[in-house]
Amino acid sequence: MSQTESELQKNLRKLMWQSENCLACVWFRPNDPINADILERGKCIHSKLKPYELLVSGRDWCNLFAEIKQETIDMLQEMAMKAEESKK
Repeated sequence: MSQTESELQKNLRKLMWQSENCLACVWFRPNDPINADILERGKCIHSKLKPYELLVSGRDWCNLFAEIKQETIDMLQEMAMKAEESKK
């Protein structure tokens, strides 16, 4: 039985600590791009999934993952900061 529990624990770790999650995906648009983390919710804007208006968290993932570049993250954060400043 302990061997079965050990296998179960290994599988749970794989589910909890995934790479290539939504937070690191080019298609993920978090509600708060300035402070986004894996618990942040946002929309998936992939052309195949956009019609479903999916609301996902940064820790979700799918097989349409495409890694976002740091330059894109910086640009999105700058745009969000400018939008915040213009509200004031």
